Amino acid sequence: MLLPSVLTLWLIVYAYRFVEGFIAEPVNSWVKVGLYQATTRSETLQSLFAPNEEQVSSTLVQRQRNDPAATRLAVQAQLTQKNISDWWAARWWTNLIGLAVAVLGVYTAGRLLGGFLGRGVVARVERLLTSIPIIRVVYPSVKQVVDFVISDERQIQFSRVVAIEYPRKGIWSMGLVTNDLANPIAPESEDAVTVFLPSSPTPFTGYTLAVPRKDVRELPITIDQAIRFFVSGGVLVPELGTARPGSGVRGPVSPATLPPHATRIDAPHAERLTEEKRTAPIGPV
Repeated sequence: MLLPSVLTLWLIVYAYRFVEGFIAEPVNSWVKVGLYQATTRSETLQSLFAPNEEQVSSTLVQRQRNDPAATRLAVQAQLTQKNISDWWAARWWTNLIGLAVAVLGVYTAGRLLGGFLGRGVVARVERLLTSIPIIRVVYPSVKQVVDFVISDERQIQFSRVVAIEYPRKGIWSMGLVTNDLANPIAPESEDAVTVFLPSSPTPFTGYTLAVPRKDVRELPITIDQAIRFFVSGGVLVPELGTARPGSGVRGPVSPATLPPHATRIDAPHAERLTEEKRTAPIGPV
């Protein structure tokens, strides 16, 4: 029962640590560098952060014992930077500057990249990445995973959920029909449909099969229910008491007898589905 909440909390904490460590902290470092540069030019900031002559002299004497080449200007700069760091650490809200800049930067970048010019820039960057020997092997797979999980416009679309006997007779596997048209890899004498068989718990990977139409059974569940079934490893079982409207399945269906009671996908039924354009994109899991 607590697993979904724990996983959600872990993802939030991990994302926060990633943003804080790789974006917010560098931003805070740049701000402190800018604050030091401004201190060298502003009398107001010098009165706040610059060390007095007594501190510079005493520190210079100590430094010259170990490093005779130490100079007054170098010691003064180091003490000023230390005073800025101490002032920064004493105020909890200063660390929020980098986080706010990071959130604002990500939002602004997303808005800019979502436009016409931004898409052109992204396309050029992708072409550059795919020209690098190692990255061109990893990047396309990572992009497909991200598009599958969070994209609103997914390129892969499924028409309906089916059951097939795979990997052998007597074992039923749930799959998603991707194409009702004649399959080019199937024998000319056999009418087949293309079925994508997702893996669990990562449904963006799996197998693509050309299955004879007569061996395919349509299931009375939605695409979203099937995706939840795959992701949960079969824990979240869809409600199979009644068929959904227009599915072609007649009468009640029970999980124990689902494949035998499911409707065969015959050619006229597939043509009707194609004409009606019953293609539903994958919804959020």
